[in-house]
Amino acid sequence: MNITKLENIKNRYEELTTLLSKAEIIANNKEWVKLSKEQNTLEPVVLCYTSYIKAKGDLEGAKELQKSEKDSDMLEMIELEIEEKKEEVERLTGELKILLLPQDPNDEKDVIMEIRAGAGGDEAGLFGAVLTRMYKMYAHQNRWTVEDIDISETEIGGIKEAVFSVKGKGVYAKLKFESGVHRVQRVPETETQGRVHTSTVTVAVLAEAEDVVVEINEKDLKIDTYRSGGAGGQHVNKTESAIRITHMPTGIVVQCQDGRSQIQNREKAMQVLRTRLYDKAQRDAEEKHSAERKGQVGTGDRSERIRTYNFKEGRVSDHRIGLNLYSLTEFVNGDIEGMIEALRIADQTAKLESEG
Repeated sequence: MNITKLENIKNRYEELTTLLSKAEIIANNKEWVKLSKEQNTLEPVVLCYTSYIKAKGDLEGAKELQKSEKDSDMLEMIELEIEEKKEEVERLTGELKILLLPQDPNDEKDVIMEIRAGAGGDEAGLFGAVLTRMYKMYAHQNRWTVEDIDISETEIGGIKEAVFSVKGKGVYAKLKFESGVHRVQRVPETETQGRVHTSTVTVAVLAEAEDVVVEINEKDLKIDTYRSGGAGGQHVNKTESAIRITHMPTGIVVQCQDGRSQIQNREKAMQVLRTRLYDKAQRDAEEKHSAERKGQVGTGDRSERIRTYNFKEGRVSDHRIGLNLYSLTEFVNGDIEGMIEALRIADQTAKLESEG
């Protein structure tokens, strides 16, 4: 464990505490918010390190006392205290190692989720609607804000594609593990012989890009307008308020028809475009600098099947960590926190092992 790094963090935290009490900083709201945010980031490390220093000091004190103590009853009590303090130091050491792991710079960002029906025809569309509802219910449980951007429905209540934003505290940190291919095994309502069908749905979780992150040249954009509802839609407006934007250099196409006006739809579509370009730039950089480890939690490799939902057995299986949950009904109703926490812990464990 890097004690020098921990001491530097502690010193910086104390420096920030002093700075935040100065009148000139308090008067400068932008600077105060910036320094306060940095302090809040360091605080969990400092609190844990302070507890670690105390526990280690108590352990050393108990060991010194053990050397001079002659009374057998007192020695027994001291030995118990030594064991307790050893366990506490070991626990705090583990927590500090996790806290010192490099943080994903996107963890606190809002996200744009894209859910698309894959193989399986109508059944894939129906399950896409199930997943869309599941994530929205989970978002509401966390008091996050959900806003639809573009929903393309099928005639029987499924979705071809659903694009929506999720905003709140630590959204990307939790939802980033959901990117990938989700497989469903169940008997469709339209199946007369009771046969189980297998269908797939792809989920993409994109860290929402801020305006300053991605520069877009207007000359690179092809912008089309069309009537909201479009082909296959059920609600057609008389005005062409829906927007489709094509980014010519990359071929990325985004569209939005959920807003009430062409201006609203254009703003939402541009935000999706910025986010997709930001995501592409990140993935290009990752591929350039390091080969992705197949099956590693959190790589965001969308070509892999990450999870299976088996309705006959009432089972949800995450193939990356080998976890099976037999609570499928609750799961698709938004109770996915246990799975997400297990994925987070597996991700931390993998990072600790790679750190050596």
